[in-house]
Amino acid sequence: MVWSQITAIEKYPYEDLNSSNAEQMLALVELTKPGPFGKRTWEMGSYIGIHRDGQLVAMAGERLRLPGYTEVSAVCTHPEHRGHGYATSLVSTLIRKIIERNEIPFLHVAADNIGAISVYEKLGFKTRCIVDLAIVKRESA
Repeated sequence: MVWSQITAIEKYPYEDLNSSNAEQMLALVELTKPGPFGKRTWEMGSYIGIHRDGQLVAMAGERLRLPGYTEVSAVCTHPEHRGHGYATSLVSTLIRKIIERNEIPFLHVAADNIGAISVYEKLGFKTRCIVDLAIVKRESA
């Protein structure tokens, strides 16, 4: 999906995430499965998050960069904290930061992730193309 219109929804204060948040980021990713995110993925770009009572409950960030484009990545919210608009707030913050650099935000989302697609469309993302993806793993010897 590629962003195509101005949206101003930022609602919740966020904090920049860094190495001190790496374990919490990995735990949230493991719980929510937003897509590929390894031990050092957070180093690829700027990641932001929302904490409640010391727990990272939502995060999103920037990962891949192409000339004129930046990918919004690892958008996830702890299941017990969904429905508050955390993902919407974080993604709208990232959109603002990316367009301030005169770049265009884009992202990938699974076709069956209807909730996420609804959030992204509300924020101005449009489907650019549908890609079939196959994950191939080497069989253990």
